[in-house]
Amino acid sequence: MRAFSAAVTGLGIALLSSALIPAAHAADTVRVRGTVERVEGSSLTVKTREGNSTAIKLNDNWKVTGVVKASLNDIKPGDFVGIASLPKSRGGDGALEVLIFPAAMKGTGEGSYPWDLKPNSTMTNATVSNAVKDVDGRNITVTFHGKEKVISVAEDTAVVTFGPAAQGDLKPGMVVFVPSQKAADGTLSTGNVVAGTNGVVPPM
Repeated sequence: MRAFSAAVTGLGIALLSSALIPAAHAADTVRVRGTVERVEGSSLTVKTREGNSTAIKLNDNWKVTGVVKASLNDIKPGDFVGIASLPKSRGGDGALEVLIFPAAMKGTGEGSYPWDLKPNSTMTNATVSNAVKDVDGRNITVTFHGKEKVISVAEDTAVVTFGPAAQGDLKPGMVVFVPSQKAADGTLSTGNVVAGTNGVVPPM
């Protein structure tokens, strides 16, 4: 996991940052999740999780960011992570997924924001201060802007990190997460496509 830092730096931290910063103030941000139907020139068509076919314009010099599998054991104090979570009925938050940011992206979108993975979900980008093993997973304590939050992570929770990928790797059938900008006429465009590699599904 640590070896990906240099690769991610080469991909362009600015583009990657746009993928996972919740952008609470950007009403024109649309996060498209689904499966690639086709890539034709500067156009990407995605079959979304809602069942629609959505066309997205690929900006000049667009990038593909790979998502690779990681594990709970990879999460260490000092790591910077992005955790999507939901409130639990018995209190606290339970993780829906965990993204371990490469070291070069530490601090990306730091904070805790509403997220659209599921209704009422939250995205917390923060530094791990403690990761205590529990009976069925871990309780991870994260800190951001002087605040602290404890999130439980079950053993079967998807844990991923970023890895290298290229435009040519983007093929029909790949599962993608595409942070896009919506223009006044409703068209979508993006400079970065996050794609699962080796069968990994981008969980964010």
